[in-house]
Amino acid sequence: MSDPRPAPMNPLPALIFSSRWLQLPLYLGLILAQGVYVVLFLKELWHLILHATQWTEQQIMLMVLGLIDVVMISNLLVMVIVGGYETFVSRLRLEGHPDQPEWLSHVNASVLKVKLAMAIIGISSIHLLKTFIAIGSLGSANSTYTTDGVMWQTIIHCVFILSAIGIAYTDKLMAQAVVKHKAH
Repeated sequence: MSDPRPAPMNPLPALIFSSRWLQLPLYLGLILAQGVYVVLFLKELWHLILHATQWTEQQIMLMVLGLIDVVMISNLLVMVIVGGYETFVSRLRLEGHPDQPEWLSHVNASVLKVKLAMAIIGISSIHLLKTFIAIGSLGSANSTYTTDGVMWQTIIHCVFILSAIGIAYTDKLMAQAVVKHKAH
């Protein structure tokens, strides 16, 4: 019968491998940041409820888009906290748990990068949509948005999209290379 315990490591590799636990305070800090977003969401939701009858449809839409933005950033935080911890620190051992996120079963650094890129594009899309709605509802004379500012927001959004396509394409190429390497 074999011993299920791993063989002892040499001191230097053990120190290097244990250094991954230095990331734990970072993930705990992100959990606290998520708590801040919950408070912000509740505050903005309360503000919406109190003023909904006095606002125009565009003002309500902007407020709802702000709430969606907070939720998407919170989702991004969950992906980074759960996926990053699982990938870089330690296993969460959630197999069989009814609330285990479906994406967690196949998470790795590549999958996490693509998911984060897609989340960032979603957040950027909401910001850009809010800008366009605000410009339309305020009119160009009262707008706090400059033409250059809107142009740069659009360019940055397009760069996010191109970056995500590049990350996904590179990931696809790497996966194909792994499959070819295993076949030989």
